[in-house]
Amino acid sequence: MSNYTKDYSMPELMAVTVAREIRDGELAFIGVGMPLMAATVAKFTHAPNFNMMVEYGAVGPAPLRLQMCVNCAVNNERAYFAGSQREVMGAQQSGFVDVACISGAQIDKYGNLNSTCIGDYHHPKVRLAGSGGANDLASSASRTVIMMRQDGRNFVNQVDYLTSPGHLGGPGERAKAGLVGGGPAAVVTTMGVYRFDDETREMYLEKIHPGVDLEKLKAAVQWDLAISPDLVLTELPTEEQVMVMRTLDPLAVYLGTGRQTLSGDFEAFMKMFEDSYQPMVQLMRSKGMM
Repeated sequence: MSNYTKDYSMPELMAVTVAREIRDGELAFIGVGMPLMAATVAKFTHAPNFNMMVEYGAVGPAPLRLQMCVNCAVNNERAYFAGSQREVMGAQQSGFVDVACISGAQIDKYGNLNSTCIGDYHHPKVRLAGSGGANDLASSASRTVIMMRQDGRNFVNQVDYLTSPGHLGGPGERAKAGLVGGGPAAVVTTMGVYRFDDETREMYLEKIHPGVDLEKLKAAVQWDLAISPDLVLTELPTEEQVMVMRTLDPLAVYLGTGRQTLSGDFEAFMKMFEDSYQPMVQLMRSKGMM
């Protein structure tokens, strides 16, 4: 029986929920931040044989320090393959990635994402960071898991700009567009977990997070959201999963307000990465991974 904990934060709940989407033996394309924490939880718990692919160019890395960013050389430590960004992006575009984790500022009922702009493209209210590699992953990965906040403004009837394709306009649309990937399989938000209907390809609510009011959740979605007849509460993190996350991210840089707390204190920020070596080594040894 799992030893669930009541001592967890919302980012930790989201990271663990995404971790449970990763299956043992899979290849997952992972970015730094909350996805990295999710992937590491999976690796240290239920999916020891899954491997990461990172944008830096590495496949199967097992670093002994916490990665600072996607272009951090730490990503190459003990990797099966240390190549270039072009090589790993080419591999995932060919369909070799089982699951990828992406995000966006807006999402519609088919899982299409906008991370480009809010408002008209030529005269936007807000100009966002753009696609990065998200469009490639959304187009080519066997399935994607989407992580994002849900605040009543971003679950929209139509995205202002289609940055990363979900199920486009519905059944069969991805195939018509020539996309090799299967599209989004799950959406994990600050309110619940969503899936996509096999026939309509529309999003529906599968799980609701503990403490979230269903009516408030529905009000935070602009379309008439379908609710699973078997709606359940999201599974809580276990004590082991929380231990892994807090060992790797003790200052909550990736899973909390650590970045804001350390803002302007570059030495403390760098020390956190340096200090991650011993805890990670001990964790790996406890799991028989070295």
